[in-house]
Amino acid sequence: MEALWKNSEIFDLVAVCDLIEDKAMHFSRKYYELSGKKPEITTNAEEIFNREDIDAVAIATDSGSHYPLTMRALEEGKHVLVEKPMALSTKHMDEMISLSRKKGLKLAVSFQNRFNPPVVELRKKIESGAFGKIFYGVASIRWNRNEDYYKQADWRGKWASDGGVLMNQSTHNIDLLQWMLGGQVEEVIGTLKNFNHPYIEAEDFGAAIVKFKNGAVGIIEGTSVVYPKNLEETLSIFGEKGTVKLGGLAVNRIEVWRFEGEDSHPYMNLPDPDTVYGEGHVPLYRDFYEAIDQDRDPAVPGEEGRKATDIVLAIYKSHLTGKPVKFPFQFDAREMEGMTW
Repeated sequence: MEALWKNSEIFDLVAVCDLIEDKAMHFSRKYYELSGKKPEITTNAEEIFNREDIDAVAIATDSGSHYPLTMRALEEGKHVLVEKPMALSTKHMDEMISLSRKKGLKLAVSFQNRFNPPVVELRKKIESGAFGKIFYGVASIRWNRNEDYYKQADWRGKWASDGGVLMNQSTHNIDLLQWMLGGQVEEVIGTLKNFNHPYIEAEDFGAAIVKFKNGAVGIIEGTSVVYPKNLEETLSIFGEKGTVKLGGLAVNRIEVWRFEGEDSHPYMNLPDPDTVYGEGHVPLYRDFYEAIDQDRDPAVPGEEGRKATDIVLAIYKSHLTGKPVKFPFQFDAREMEGMTW
């Protein structure tokens, strides 16, 4: 909502859809208070897809419905900005990308943390070669999610509609990790646990080693069992000539910045955003508009946006089979159904 409101000079929010009419009405009223424009509401997504006056849709539903809704939108000629994770199946992501390319439509994935100022600064150092050879990186997501969180929405914590802490809470940081380490994965080996959430199907802890084709190694640790509340989310990159650690509530602050002649950075003192979602949706949505307007790829197109999900699916498959998973591979999170802890 904030991203659309703060970009209202380029976006005209025509309609909002939610299965629960009261939620759609609340969104519409709130948007009117912010912008003076009151979007229409519906509980039927088909009404959105069939309208000729709608050019693009943003899909922010439960993870398991991203695939069918994206495919319907693309089939009706709409550009799509879909929340993470793109889908819960490698096959489904293949189909989403293929259809968007076939129809000449933009498919963008909402990894808004790529737009965080500290992340942008780290990316500049990566691209300039300031690290020299990059050795490895670590993504740590040490959070807490209690039973009340899962009671808020019955799709949470289920293999077919969500997955666990890796797929839901950790994909943003996994995306940053793979992006900084080269993006081309060779092999993943992982393990999962459900330590303290017997009321969900999926994992509340996951760990993995990710081997990249360029020789770099990624280490992933994601959990929702930290007592009694969220501890931290950090991304650390270690190279021949540089060390950087990002932290804060939403990897929004530089905690360590060490290069030759550089031992600090102005972004070490940035304040935390209001929520873990950070403030990157505003530039993310603007980039989506500009990709359509300029007929270019968005900053995070489908091919790029799928990479974090591929890594999580590989961790799932590795845990299920007890073996490393070589890329490329095929897997669907629903294959985890029936697994006992």
